[in-house]
Amino acid sequence: MSAPYPKGDEASGMPQPGGQPPPYGQPQPGGPPPPGQPIAMQPVAGGGAPPAGWMQAPSGPANCPPGLEYLTQIDQLLVKQKMEAIEAFTGFETNNKYEIRNTMGQRVYMAVEDTCCCTRNCCGSARPFDIKVMDNHKKEVMHLERPLRCTSCLCFCCLQKLEVQAPPGTVVGYVRQACSCFHPRYKINNAQDETVLRIKGPCCRCNICGDIEFEVTSADESTHVGQISKQWSGLAKEIFTDADNFGVTFPLDMDVKTKATMLGAVFLIDFMYFEHDEGDIKKEASHLK
Repeated sequence: MSAPYPKGDEASGMPQPGGQPPPYGQPQPGGPPPPGQPIAMQPVAGGGAPPAGWMQAPSGPANCPPGLEYLTQIDQLLVKQKMEAIEAFTGFETNNKYEIRNTMGQRVYMAVEDTCCCTRNCCGSARPFDIKVMDNHKKEVMHLERPLRCTSCLCFCCLQKLEVQAPPGTVVGYVRQACSCFHPRYKINNAQDETVLRIKGPCCRCNICGDIEFEVTSADESTHVGQISKQWSGLAKEIFTDADNFGVTFPLDMDVKTKATMLGAVFLIDFMYFEHDEGDIKKEASHLK
């Protein structure tokens, strides 16, 4: 029986096919430490200790794209969008910035949108974008690219797409919006554009004081694999800013390229469903008066 998701063999001591990863906080003898924690006594890429607050990089195996070795030891990520004061007070759309952390609160990556001012403020949340994902040396290890398309969930030519490159210039996967009338649906595809996972969101994106969950399943939708959740961050922040927090969970032994593509899905979902345009913020604020 084939695995419900692509598995990786990037690190020694990883769970074997059919096995279970060790419980969180209980390292397996001879295996990796608990997910999300830095590996002790491992050299850092480029030499020296990582900056304060950053996760220490494990040594990367030969078949792991450079920069993705962090993901071999992680089964959970927190994607936290940084709140820009000028955007909150003026509605002027700035380039989005994100911190990507592990379960210990250590930074794993920084992500920065690279879009021109005209595109940001004319196209709003429907804009095409490039996002650079960088490590603690400010080296770009992933590149995410969303082309410009009309927003429609029913017309095939308008379905959204995100290309994930790791390292930049090498495609490792795609996130494709699937045709759906009620529930938001996406496909996680590999570099050959073959579907390996599916994402299904709720029919309603409004969940007052609660998280909004997108379930990740196997390609045939028979097995639960992971989850992407938009986390509630407080009434004022939800209404007056577009700074969002997301949690991502996936199996520890999942292939790092698939993990990277799942991470890319967070940004596409954020822009499509949770990125407020200036008019939306003013309209929601007026409802509170």
